[in-house]
Amino acid sequence: MNRLRAAFAALLLLIGLAAQPAVAAWVDYTPEAFSAAQAEGKTILVDVSASWCPTCRAQKPILDELAADPAMEGVLFVRLDFDQHKDFLREHRVPRQSTIIVFEGASEVNRSVAETDRDRLRDFVFLAAGR
Repeated sequence: MNRLRAAFAALLLLIGLAAQPAVAAWVDYTPEAFSAAQAEGKTILVDVSASWCPTCRAQKPILDELAADPAMEGVLFVRLDFDQHKDFLREHRVPRQSTIIVFEGASEVNRSVAETDRDRLRDFVFLAAGR
């Protein structure tokens, strides 16, 4: 009887986990993956950050929270290193780190620079991502 209860409990747990909505995950920027996501018409959030940037460090937990939010399902979260990807920075006229850009396919929807207020940054992302 205990085995039956344990099996039933495990089944319920699996059903509950399967019913959870998928959440966004961070990916590192590559030109190929970014172009493919644009061609597919995906909503893409690009975080232009640098390891040495205190503003970027303040933004990170807020952006991580957003990436884990079920409302962001389907949004591709891309982390781009300010010191490594100069071609992207030139092409998209990004003068500094701590810049967040939201794209719908190939079109830039909006950008935010150096915002660290949790509510304002969350509002920006939700609005720009159409959520």
